[in-house]
Amino acid sequence: MASEDSPAMKNYKFQRIIAIVGALLMIGKFLAYFITNSVAILTDALESIVNVAAGVIGLYALYLTMQPADDSHPYGHGKVELISSSVEGSMIMIAGFLIIFESIQRIILGDYTLRSLDLGLIIVAVAAIANFAMGFTAIRMGKNSNSVALEASGRHLCSDTYSSVGIILGLAIVYILASMGVEAYWIDPIMALIFGVVIIITGIRVLFKSMNGIMDGADMQVIKEVTKCVNHIRTDEIIDVHHLRVNRYGAAVHIDAHMTVPCDLTVRQAEDIVNRFTEEVSRSLSDDVDITFMAEACDKTHCKHCPRDCPNRRSEFTGRTVLGTQYVIRQGRKKKDKNSIRKD
Repeated sequence: MASEDSPAMKNYKFQRIIAIVGALLMIGKFLAYFITNSVAILTDALESIVNVAAGVIGLYALYLTMQPADDSHPYGHGKVELISSSVEGSMIMIAGFLIIFESIQRIILGDYTLRSLDLGLIIVAVAAIANFAMGFTAIRMGKNSNSVALEASGRHLCSDTYSSVGIILGLAIVYILASMGVEAYWIDPIMALIFGVVIIITGIRVLFKSMNGIMDGADMQVIKEVTKCVNHIRTDEIIDVHHLRVNRYGAAVHIDAHMTVPCDLTVRQAEDIVNRFTEEVSRSLSDDVDITFMAEACDKTHCKHCPRDCPNRRSEFTGRTVLGTQYVIRQGRKKKDKNSIRKD
């Protein structure tokens, strides 16, 4: 279990607040719907059901993320965040389709009856402010701690806020026109229809990002950090680093690579180099990092990239190789090619 001051525990506690406040806001929005009979406000209320369900799922995901690695889960439980955010994306899409269905039904039936818009608008406005405050904070905390689940919750809350603002503006226009004796109640289902489409698009984006993570899509930000770190702290004894692969599971980063070292070193000397290099990479990344470097002996193809004064040299030194991000991605799926010079 994570410590009380750890980012994972802070994320968990904030997600718990999101779930509780989300339930209270959902009750308020449904109350506003029953007061006004506005289908636009109903869209907000329906999305709040998704907020509450997604908040509970995200809470459980963050709880699992805090659990340490075990025999059954040697890489930890961080990937559950991706599953959580994919479920949330799916639920957002379902809410959008329900909203569109209700809007079209209202338009076909011609049901434009609205009442007590002033009170309904106040309730929705208060809920929108609370949603935005929580969503903005969740996105910031999620990015800082690399929590996909918390960031997905934040984006969901912010999209809920944007749709709420649109609903408030639209219904305010309806309210003002009604006070002037002009009936424009048809604006209500049209607005709901538009925001239903926006909500579906938001759900699709969340779902695609989650699925990319589940399929171990390349995290370019992490890869750039790792390659920059490797190139910066390499010593003459580290002739080459290749077959480098990076995976992120929640806040944890898992790195494995092959490291080419001089062939005249003993096993103990090679092991010391690997250990020192591993410690340097861990300190530089300042993350929850699990690193596995496998040392292998050089051969004659490495001589031109090795600056050491070596009795086994077969060709003149021409320059060290540079590990680049594109090489890292390619080598994750290609066979070893020791003759390649790696540059971006």
